Amino acid sequence: MKKGDHLFLVDGSGFIFRAFHALPPLTRKSDGLPVGAVSGFCNMLWKLLTDARDTSVGVTPSHFAVIFDYSSQTFRKQLYDAYKANRSAPPEELIPQFGLIREATRAFNLPCIETEGFEADDIIATYARQAEAIGADVTIVSSDKDLMQLVTPNVHMYDSMKDKQIGIPDVIEKWGVPPEKMIDLQSLTGDSTDNIPGVPGIGPKTAAQLLEEYGDLDTLLARAGEIKQQKRRESIIANADLARLSRTLVTLRTDVPLDMALDALVLEPQDGPKLVGFLKAMEFGTLTRRVADACGCDAGAIAPAEVKVEWGESARGPDLDPGDSDGPPEGITVVDGAISGAVEAAPDALPAQGPHEGTTPADLAKARAELFAAEKIDLSSYVAIRDVATLDIWIAAARETGLVAFDTETTSIDAMQADIVGFSLAIADNTDDPRGTKIRAAYIPLAHKAGTGDLLGGGTVENQIPLAEALLRLKDLLEDPSILKVAQNLKYDYLLMQRYGIVVRGFDDTMLMSYVLDAGNNAHGMDSLSERWLGHKPIAFKDVAGSGRTGVTFDMVDIDRATAYAAEDADVTLRLWMVLKPRLTAQKLTTVYERLERPLVPVLARMESRGITVDRQILSRLSGELAQGAAALEDEIYQLAGEKFTIGSPKQLGDILFGKMGLPGGAKTKTGQWSTSAQVLEDLAATGHELPRKIVDWRQLTKLKSTYTDALPGYIHPETRRVHTSYSLASTTTGRLSSSEPNLQNIPVRTAEGRKIRTAFISTPGNRLLSADYSQIELRVLAHVADIPQLKQAFSDGIDIHAMTASEMFGVPVAGMPSEVRRRAKAINFGIIYGISAFGLANQLGIERSEASDYIKKYFERFPGIRDYMDATKATARENGYVETIFGRRVHYPEIRSSNPSVRAFNERAAINAPIQGSAADIIRRAMIRMEPALQAAGLSARMLLQVHDELIFEVEEGEVDKTMPIVTQIMEGAAMPAIDMKVPLKVDARAATNWDEAH
Repeated sequence: MKKGDHLFLVDGSGFIFRAFHALPPLTRKSDGLPVGAVSGFCNMLWKLLTDARDTSVGVTPSHFAVIFDYSSQTFRKQLYDAYKANRSAPPEELIPQFGLIREATRAFNLPCIETEGFEADDIIATYARQAEAIGADVTIVSSDKDLMQLVTPNVHMYDSMKDKQIGIPDVIEKWGVPPEKMIDLQSLTGDSTDNIPGVPGIGPKTAAQLLEEYGDLDTLLARAGEIKQQKRRESIIANADLARLSRTLVTLRTDVPLDMALDALVLEPQDGPKLVGFLKAMEFGTLTRRVADACGCDAGAIAPAEVKVEWGESARGPDLDPGDSDGPPEGITVVDGAISGAVEAAPDALPAQGPHEGTTPADLAKARAELFAAEKIDLSSYVAIRDVATLDIWIAAARETGLVAFDTETTSIDAMQADIVGFSLAIADNTDDPRGTKIRAAYIPLAHKAGTGDLLGGGTVENQIPLAEALLRLKDLLEDPSILKVAQNLKYDYLLMQRYGIVVRGFDDTMLMSYVLDAGNNAHGMDSLSERWLGHKPIAFKDVAGSGRTGVTFDMVDIDRATAYAAEDADVTLRLWMVLKPRLTAQKLTTVYERLERPLVPVLARMESRGITVDRQILSRLSGELAQGAAALEDEIYQLAGEKFTIGSPKQLGDILFGKMGLPGGAKTKTGQWSTSAQVLEDLAATGHELPRKIVDWRQLTKLKSTYTDALPGYIHPETRRVHTSYSLASTTTGRLSSSEPNLQNIPVRTAEGRKIRTAFISTPGNRLLSADYSQIELRVLAHVADIPQLKQAFSDGIDIHAMTASEMFGVPVAGMPSEVRRRAKAINFGIIYGISAFGLANQLGIERSEASDYIKKYFERFPGIRDYMDATKATARENGYVETIFGRRVHYPEIRSSNPSVRAFNERAAINAPIQGSAADIIRRAMIRMEPALQAAGLSARMLLQVHDELIFEVEEGEVDKTMPIVTQIMEGAAMPAIDMKVPLKVDARAATNWDEAH
């Protein structure tokens, strides 16, 4: 090594624990070997090396080494027996991974360095000082504060989680002292993680103040009698020896005997076949492909390497360091607890709680279901926590187990306007039951008022923890990613907590787990899940708060009744998690949950909290126009009917159409009335009857008026002055989101009146609304899944797909094609996706059913792959009871084998459509999950506001529109990658304007 070289020193032990704690457990499919930490480590190291070799980054290492702890037995342990004595032994599933990670390092062609009796930090310090003495630069890849004492003008640290260099100013900013005083600061503060005593009562701020005043530790101890504060003075004098001992413990050794000299740490080129062989042995498919591509290897021609697995005494590793699990691995983005990025979620990941040794995931899932179905829930065991000390004990217990179920009780189902009344916690009791399946739950009342039981006469009930004090403690718990928070329909609680300044990190949602597992099979509400999986019917809300005129908000429920209701919710939620989590693994649906469902929760919560501005004046004017239009239609309807009647009355309308006028096609409902459904009226209008057409038009105008122009002003939030819709992730079977209160996804856009309503959705001054819409995404998905050559070629060439279809079917040249011919092809293209019948197509095009039948027959003749796809999909659905999207989402159709022909036919049509519509829904979900990080990385302030099926709407500063549009388009068009390489390109149309209609 020479002056000007650059040495990278990676804290390998820190990487191990961060990889282990930040990712869900992963086992090797072939034999169940735990490999989650190995996977995370390899992904982190690959990204670091890839970035390091990228000369555009600006820091390119010439030398590189990964440093590990040899074991927990070091010279510090001999010096001070209590050193790190509070650390637990590594988890059993991590033990065999220590040796595998060392093998991984060697497979990366990197020095793997450890020295018996010393810690990794000491080895790093020795190398760093040696390199610095030569005149080389050093980058220590770690964020560990223990290493900050090494920082100098030539030695920097790199926080890979924040992609941030840590230099002298950064150390001063964080700790209040320069790097050379970090030893003295830690000598005073101690370190509870490492069991370093320090001086009791001295925290970082106080230590920094003392060192600024007295210069260094020796001077401070010598002049401790001068300290004015009595307690501080007495503590330092009494514990001077502990401070000196602590200094010895925190000072990193720079004289470690090294087996490898600096010159031996030269960064060598990657040995592609060697690394690919190791990765194949670990069965890391995604990373194997990535590495093979980068190294120019043929992965298929490389055999898996022989890798020895070490268990027991031979598997060396340090004790568990909670401080090493403070962030996600590089290459992995953790967005509010939802993991995404380079590491694909593990389909075989086992839940963290409960026994699994010697069992398959399916065995564990079955055992859990049987256990909790047999175990009765005891409502009398719940407690109300009404003091801070008890709350602290429960929170400490949650930290100890690393798992807690959480639920809120509020004054409203609208998370944007609800006030917190209390919250409940449930934890698994590992003390009395090592399996962790004994649940205890509690309710913490915060804002109950006197009324129906505690106190009469008004006012706040006594003996409740002050809201601010409880939220402060709750914030520490909910924002700690190392503790898994479990909730049912978490988005509500997430949005609520966000309003109180708390961002939930590290979570699971039992509703979404059920949705991934059983979409189409059953409901996913807590009560339904509880009865199905636990055999327990929870207390109904109306049983504690009443309903109708006698109902009260939850803050008026007495605390005893509230405790039973709220604690039960948390208890049931945790039990459901115990049952559902291993099912995800057993059914290989973990990836769907962790890639498509869980990460979307915070994204939607932020969108809902942003809302969108609507113009009251435009809505008022439109209401007037719609009222006038409806009134004009009423007059025409009365003239055609020959009398006045209540148009909105199905009975009176039926009597006019089928009784008085004797129109054909009349059928009576079970109540004996004539059916006047929309389909009946459309059918009559299609045969040339004018009155039914006028009725259809009248219904449309009055619905627009009542549902939108009259109703939307009532949804404007009193504080934000914006409309905040609520999205549901688990209400459709195919993965499509739905919108409610108000529903902004069903505004009709095929009529001029419907489009006018969108003009009322406006940008705020200085901003624009940007609409980005997938072009014909479901047809593109159809071309991909059915593998239709003509469609694939047309999409690849950018040809008008409907004109191409018309040309294929009717032999009409694309150039100069009549619009009516194209319209018919378009109707068939989209109709095929939804399993349209000849009857439906005939109605839509206004042609005879026989002609429509001929069109459909000809369509399948020209595109035989579509019929093959339909037949194969129906067969798969009948065999498995479900179909899958291209990303593995399952949609169940339990009645597809029904003996009722109409029920069976409906399920077959739905099963054909689900993989197409569901895949399109999954693609836009992936785009939404990636969108915010991409915009932030580009330094743009665009805010995603709405999702309407295939469209995303953003609010963008006027000056950033041109920069934002290509990023939005790029993310959306590439959303399927890298999981799926679409056979046809995805295309997005984007525009920006002052209102939604103009932007569309």
